[in-house]
Amino acid sequence: MTKWYEKYQSIYGKTLDEIPHQVLDKIKIQLAEKQSDNPIVSIVVIAYNEEKRLAACLWSLSELQTKYPMEILGVNNNSKDKTEVIFKELGVPYFNESRQSPGFARQCGLQHAKGKYHFYIDADTFYPASYVDKMMEKLTQPKVACVSTFWSFYPDKNHSLFSLFFYELVRDLFLWIQHFKRPELCVRGMVMAFRADYTHHIKIRTDIRRGEDGSLALELKKYGKISFVYNRKIRPITGYGTIGNDSIWHSFMNNAKTQLKGISRIFYQVDHYEDHDDNLVKKR
Repeated sequence: MTKWYEKYQSIYGKTLDEIPHQVLDKIKIQLAEKQSDNPIVSIVVIAYNEEKRLAACLWSLSELQTKYPMEILGVNNNSKDKTEVIFKELGVPYFNESRQSPGFARQCGLQHAKGKYHFYIDADTFYPASYVDKMMEKLTQPKVACVSTFWSFYPDKNHSLFSLFFYELVRDLFLWIQHFKRPELCVRGMVMAFRADYTHHIKIRTDIRRGEDGSLALELKKYGKISFVYNRKIRPITGYGTIGNDSIWHSFMNNAKTQLKGISRIFYQVDHYEDHDDNLVKKR
């Protein structure tokens, strides 16, 4: 049985010259058709050295089916490869952010986005057609400031379908338990959407190496709750940047050790994060 994301995988990992012209033309046309001058939803793709993955992500975004007027924007975060060329070739409005970090890239995208609702998108991820509307069903509810969902990985030679199912089952159960007290810790940038107007009173953190997504979610709790969409049909599919290319068993054990070190955190709420030196961006 063909998976919805397999056609996007057909160009995943390929350079621009290796992608058939008819596929590039199709993506460009479909992306242009999605752009609205008065968007309600802003889809913002951040990319750092994603030359071989960005086109596949944009192909999936070009096939989003939504009732909401939207825009699709790109942020090239100081890439050293041809990431910018991909944005340009496929006709996506984009902005160059030379300051290196996801925080600066997210901030750049937010500054230029017009929509009331803002979707974080990672350039190495595929998104199903109904993703926006299913997320919006939650995000437009009263007293909701932020929405997230779970995600899956595509199978490869190191990660079988069976092992991935087991890994994701355990991970999802842990995240579900964690979300009762610490929902912000369950939020990941590639599957995050929020009310953009609330961020006018909040700063996306640019002084940390990782965790700008959870930090923003924590701040958004002041304006409404963090809600989750539990629907496997709208799960984005991503690569292995978050768990590495080791076997799924090694990935599972490494993540289990990390989570167990601070397991007590899931039993109480916080209103701010305690910063650690190893996560702070060193000022020059």
